[in-house]
Amino acid sequence: MTQLEQILSDARAAFAEAADLPALDQVKARFLGKSGSLTELLKGLGKLDADARRAAGAEINQCKAAVEALLEARRDALRNAQLAAQLQAEALDVTLPGRGQQSGGLHPVMRTLERFENLFRAIGFEVADGPEIEEDWFNFTALNTPENHPARSMHDTFYLKDAPGVLLRTHTSPVQIRAMKLHAAKHAGGAMPELRIIAPGRVYRVDSDATHSPMFHQVEGLWVGENISFAGLKGVIIDFLQRFFETDELQVRFRPSFFPFTEPSAEIDFAFMSGPNKGRWLEIAGCGMVHPNVLTNGGIDASCYTGFAFGMGLDRLTMLRYGINDLRLFFENDLRFLNQFQN
Repeated sequence: MTQLEQILSDARAAFAEAADLPALDQVKARFLGKSGSLTELLKGLGKLDADARRAAGAEINQCKAAVEALLEARRDALRNAQLAAQLQAEALDVTLPGRGQQSGGLHPVMRTLERFENLFRAIGFEVADGPEIEEDWFNFTALNTPENHPARSMHDTFYLKDAPGVLLRTHTSPVQIRAMKLHAAKHAGGAMPELRIIAPGRVYRVDSDATHSPMFHQVEGLWVGENISFAGLKGVIIDFLQRFFETDELQVRFRPSFFPFTEPSAEIDFAFMSGPNKGRWLEIAGCGMVHPNVLTNGGIDASCYTGFAFGMGLDRLTMLRYGINDLRLFFENDLRFLNQFQN
């Protein structure tokens, strides 16, 4: 076996033993590096005469090409083996069922709204709606609110820039005016049937802390007809609270108060007679008999008809029902908090 044949045989065996690409590069230097066996033979060509140098150079280059071919073949084999191992490690079993997308659920405040609507629909109330961007007349003036009332000030109410007399509604009471006007127009010239509505929706006030938010949810109720009395108001509220909290173990009291749109007016408090909040009085709503001026502004003949109205915070009801102590949790969009109410 000639020297070149031995080098080719040794290269074939050495390349086959290389387990990875870094090891193969180290073996390559043994034959093709600066001090490799083939490189040393090429360096020695200068000592030969012209004819011998030409013949020996051709044989050495032929052997070098064969070694380089063996090197590339082994390098390709190692790369393919590495890729196959990576694909095996990262294999995806497409026969597994997909994870899919979880279905959403109602926000806890919307659950309260749905419950509120169902309870009042059961006693003949309809759900009414109105614009959140409201005119000053509907939001304040028609509700008998005087010009100097604090609620009209800039630090309490969001007014629209460059739109005089337009604001974000501070309560859903404007819906009562709109509903009365539509009801009166529909039955003009004849006997007017009773009007029973609730008006839920978003309202806006300049306020923000653990129990207040610049945007919150409110629901108002209105019952107008002949011989509507405060006794009827008390019966409706007490019945609602018992059914909403699913217990007769509670006390309800009506404290005299003042609202420009009702006369007489009252604050509504209630207290549980058992449980963690036993004996603690909690303010839940404001109410009263609709002021004659408000009935008139709604197109209702105050000499023939009376009515009562009340307003509650849906967020407050939700906090009490689920035992939440910070209103801001409802609007932080934290799924860890919201998912608790989906069962």
